[in-house]
Amino acid sequence: MTSHIELKSEIEKIISDKNQTTTEILKAITVFLQQDAEKYTWVGFYHMNDTNKTLHLGQFTGKETDHTVIPYGKGICGQVAVSGATYLAEDVNSESNYIACSHDVRSEIVVPIYHNSDLVAQLDVDSKSVNAFNESD
Repeated sequence: MTSHIELKSEIEKIISDKNQTTTEILKAITVFLQQDAEKYTWVGFYHMNDTNKTLHLGQFTGKETDHTVIPYGKGICGQVAVSGATYLAEDVNSESNYIACSHDVRSEIVVPIYHNSDLVAQLDVDSKSVNAFNESD
């Protein structure tokens, strides 16, 4: 796996590509992250809809999911929509509010994405391994 400095640098390159749309950039980030880290089995962006208090699945890489719209508060992603803080589930089977997107998922990290002070999206990363993530992720 690429070092965190190299990872940040590569993502900055993807973001700075003025020839791509935002949708293409976000998709490229999901592809890069999944390919770079073996432990990342599903990587996707959920976009906030504050009017309806729902998250909407955007660009992702991995298996299809039925969870394309998630109410705020429901599941790990819904919790992050309410708290605005990163959430690390070391073992999703021990989470009382977990929504199973796939029976293969064993751990998950959800990172909020802010624009200025507004929570606008989140990056959701799943793994087939328990304790796949740490603070550096």
